[in-house]
Amino acid sequence: MNYKRFLLCLLTTGYALASSASFAFQELQPPPEYKQVSKELVETLEKIHYNRPRIDDTISAKAFDYYINALDPSKSFFLQSDIDQLSQYKYQLDDALKNGDPQIVYDIYNLYLKRLEKRLTDLQEKVPELVRAFDYDVEESFNTDPETQAWANNHEELNDYWRKRLKNRALTLKLNGESEEKIISTIQRRYKNQLRHVDQTNAIDVFQTFANSVTSALDPHSSYFAPRASETFNINMSLSLEGIGAVLQMDDDYTKVVRLVPGGPAATQSDLAPNDRIIAVGQEGKPMIDVVGMRLDDVVDMIRGERDTTVVLEVTSSKGDTQTSKQISIVRKKVKLEDQSAKKEIVELERDGEQYKVGVISLPTFYSDFTAIQAGDKNYKSSTRDTKQLIDELREEGISALILDLRNNGGGSLQEANSLTGLFIPAGPTVQIRDQSGRVTPLGDSDTSIAYSGPMAVLVNRMSASASEIVAGALQDYGRALILGDQTFGKGTVQVLQELDKGQLKVTQAKFYRVSGESTQHKGVVPDILFPSLIDKETIGESALDNPLPWDKIHEIRYPVYWNIPAYLPILEPRHQARMAADPNFVAINDQLNTFKQQADSFKSISLKESIRLQQREENDQKDLQRENTRREALDLPLLTSVDEIEAIKEDTYAKEASEILLDFIATNQIAQQQTEKQTAQK
Repeated sequence: MNYKRFLLCLLTTGYALASSASFAFQELQPPPEYKQVSKELVETLEKIHYNRPRIDDTISAKAFDYYINALDPSKSFFLQSDIDQLSQYKYQLDDALKNGDPQIVYDIYNLYLKRLEKRLTDLQEKVPELVRAFDYDVEESFNTDPETQAWANNHEELNDYWRKRLKNRALTLKLNGESEEKIISTIQRRYKNQLRHVDQTNAIDVFQTFANSVTSALDPHSSYFAPRASETFNINMSLSLEGIGAVLQMDDDYTKVVRLVPGGPAATQSDLAPNDRIIAVGQEGKPMIDVVGMRLDDVVDMIRGERDTTVVLEVTSSKGDTQTSKQISIVRKKVKLEDQSAKKEIVELERDGEQYKVGVISLPTFYSDFTAIQAGDKNYKSSTRDTKQLIDELREEGISALILDLRNNGGGSLQEANSLTGLFIPAGPTVQIRDQSGRVTPLGDSDTSIAYSGPMAVLVNRMSASASEIVAGALQDYGRALILGDQTFGKGTVQVLQELDKGQLKVTQAKFYRVSGESTQHKGVVPDILFPSLIDKETIGESALDNPLPWDKIHEIRYPVYWNIPAYLPILEPRHQARMAADPNFVAINDQLNTFKQQADSFKSISLKESIRLQQREENDQKDLQRENTRREALDLPLLTSVDEIEAIKEDTYAKEASEILLDFIATNQIAQQQTEKQTAQK
């Protein structure tokens, strides 16, 4: 489309914000009853937050930036002149809270509302004409990275941004095979959803957004729940309604996958991944509905449904290519405790003509059936009890070593993490907890019995968090296990719920520390031996969140070290690298990882020329197919002819390599023992 014609079209139809055309919107005002909540928010945060902060001008400035970003994260509505005008409030938000008069918060929101409703209302009317006039042969690009995008200086710059934004969505739909009329109706529905979202936003929603901007200025895990959100946070959904087992949040206008629930339908049935964006939702046999710009709770309602029915999600991938989308079908199920229970398997390996068995216990979460415990059921399920039983079974099967697989384990019961660690060490401390007063409380296992004392490893990845990091950190400090995989999430803080006059406040109140004194916060647990990971640490993990509490260290606590693990690494690491270089599965994973890294920067700016997008898609498909066929050829498997035939690697390459490392460890340890015995005999 001719750009001058586009601008003329906008200006002559009243689309530009300089127009004086009238439009309907209702300004929101602070609810009188939230005067008390404002004061309580400040008092509670200053009193019990871990950092014991003063809600002052410094916090106010940070909260202002977070609030503006929460309202307009893609810099789509405000101009630089608006930001300059609103900056007069930057150091006044703390006073507004303390005085119980958050009027300026609503003044900011009402300006945003005015900008948004005017632009989307006018744009929605012009979508048919604009889409039909787009020229996809023009060489231009669209910046998709808000971090590198500046606020528009004038209406012309913002109009150009919206033109490219609209063209990118239209081109994506076109490349996915949609007709021009379907493209028009889909985009119109998107803007209609956004306007409906705004119409449904009430004064309490605005206060919650602002309150969370204040808590975000302290750390990423403290948050305020208004009464409706608090109710949702506290109750379980109806047994007749089931979901897909995914934690979702809003990201710009998109619904983003934060994490998958272990044992849930999404984790077991599909290739949905953290950081994927859901752009449309459909029910089996019915048309897809575009959900960009829709309220999060509305999207969740669409994804939930009756058990054993199918929901279809259209997503853009977290793994590099955000130019195209894919559809994923998931059968709704209830996530049951048994689906999250510990499970065992055996990896069989051959070394020097001898067969070895390595037991693997996968633990998706740290669980305990509190209902059964309260009912007095002596056979209640818990992660510790189940793991101990599986260890006993594996020992009877003659394992030489054990792997505790904590990959994708997001945490759970602290008590279970503590007692499970005790399965592998005699009585002793497992973790230290430091509260906001500086008081340090050690937690430990008092049971002197050990379920397994042999060689072991713990497998972790970037999604191993909280309680998983406590277990992995303790076993690493004790020299009780090799830690293998990727650097963990880094969630080393403790939150408590505090009731307010209206709603609840979740406040970070303490930090976890290892027995060595090192915090698991921010840094997580660094493995002894690293494995390649397709999870991007730049976008996932505590260090990727805004304003995380820092890593630090306190005094260590007395504990024994059973194996000097670092002394073995110069032998284990080279062998590990050599095996990975020769393993077709690891070669494919590393090649895929390198491709993602190369694409990461290029996808921050997307071409709006159809031929280039088609070429990029074809090149990516050819790379994927070539990579897979190279792997299959090395493994003497049938070659594929289409990228659509590629399936996930069924063999757990990581568990197999972890087993190889453990056998290396056993062999090295035996040699060391023989040398020690020889030296002792000579003396």
